Amino acid sequence: MRQVNHFIAGGAGAAATRFGDIFDPNSGAVQASVPLGDAAVLDLAVAAALNAQPGWAATNPQRRARVMFEFKRLVEANMDELAHLLSSEHGKVIADSRGDIQRGLEVIEFCCGIPHVLKGEYTQGAGPGIDVYSMRQPLGIGVGITPFNFPGMIPLWMSGVAIATGNAFIIKPSERDPSVPVRFAELFIEAGLPAGICQVVHGDKEMVDAILDHPDIAAVSFVGSSDIAHYVYQRGVAAGKRVQAMGGAKNHGIVMPDADLDQVVNDLSGAAFGSAGERCMALPVVVPVGEKTAIALREKLLPAIASLRVGVSTDADAHYGPVVNAAHKARVEGWIQKGVDEGAELVVDGRGFTLQGHEQGFFIGPSLFDHVTPDMESYKEEIFGPVLQIVRAADFEEALALPSQHQYGNGVAIFTRNGHAAREFAARVNVGMVGINVPIPVPVAYHTFGGWKRSAFGDTNQHGMEGVKFWTKVKTITQRWPDGGVGDGANAFVIPTMG
Repeated sequence: MRQVNHFIAGGAGAAATRFGDIFDPNSGAVQASVPLGDAAVLDLAVAAALNAQPGWAATNPQRRARVMFEFKRLVEANMDELAHLLSSEHGKVIADSRGDIQRGLEVIEFCCGIPHVLKGEYTQGAGPGIDVYSMRQPLGIGVGITPFNFPGMIPLWMSGVAIATGNAFIIKPSERDPSVPVRFAELFIEAGLPAGICQVVHGDKEMVDAILDHPDIAAVSFVGSSDIAHYVYQRGVAAGKRVQAMGGAKNHGIVMPDADLDQVVNDLSGAAFGSAGERCMALPVVVPVGEKTAIALREKLLPAIASLRVGVSTDADAHYGPVVNAAHKARVEGWIQKGVDEGAELVVDGRGFTLQGHEQGFFIGPSLFDHVTPDMESYKEEIFGPVLQIVRAADFEEALALPSQHQYGNGVAIFTRNGHAAREFAARVNVGMVGINVPIPVPVAYHTFGGWKRSAFGDTNQHGMEGVKFWTKVKTITQRWPDGGVGDGANAFVIPTMG
């Protein structure tokens, strides 16, 4: 059976005594094992990082950018292998896996311009003979603790900016699908990155706690559930680290009476059910404004949901594949039952779905709830599966209040032809990322990603200039050069000549 290893100092690294299973979500079978490391394993990675980081930080930004250019080329050259590897462990269809990696590569593209964004500020003549300038310097060693749902994109979001700005970086991927981050680390070495600058350690809570407590780790970036994000943030900050911790989401799509419902339904089919709903920027709640809108939307949703094809990851015609493992399947199905128990109308029930020849796979059919209300736990919490909930609103103000008052504030979308309504909504909604007729408003790489409320802990977002700020510290120099110099008179500023 295949074993996924740590990647430390350019090689497989440490031995292990504990292992976790990696499943094939399409068949339900165990396909590989992964070591579950501890503080001793982390110490090996940190020692390698401490040895390598000063030299990497001293490498000029243009040369660091060249490594990013070559890494991007290598990932693109190996895209087919990486996408199939990702799908085999996560379960998302190949097209989604390619998109997962491509969105990460867009941040690497941003990092290819790192010489420009690292330029500091300069003021000449801030005082008599005094100039002031600033520079951005790396923190030292950073760690990314990444989730199972985007095992390609999020490690690239974190590692690209951290490494390009001169830090050493350690990835702690999800133990459910850890292979792609290891391949990234190998490709970084092939691209010219020194050993010890990008490393991968595997593990569970024991490894996470070791990371949060380690005195030589300066910063931690985390993406996962909100409860764990809050834990990571508190423990990391208490240990004196810089921490950004992205949590859960319950994104809403507001459908105004003037919206193009055919386009809305097309968008919802992908945004709610794509990647089996295992996305923090999925759109699991749709809010039609007015009963007429609700009735028309529901009528159009039913045939669209019926046409969705659930298949194995390699099925090019499948809209989505299985969820990541049996425990997550049970969790999603538990939330569906919870919605029924709370009194919501289960219009389409995806439980009990099986795929011929893959009866043990972790498949869930699409589910649709109507008449969901804000007091229901199934509305308050993140289901993270192929489940769409309809919450009806009487008017614009009620629709605006739903995402604004929800505990999560990651993303939101409004569908309308009315520019004033869209502008008013964007200005007033209490959510970090807003889409206007865009169902999944993930910003492009040179902007920044981050939610509000329980969707994010910490003051700095992912990638873009916010990412550069997170992975660097500013040093400001105030200088004055008095008249004269070493020596006296005319000899003070002699320019040396050849010969």
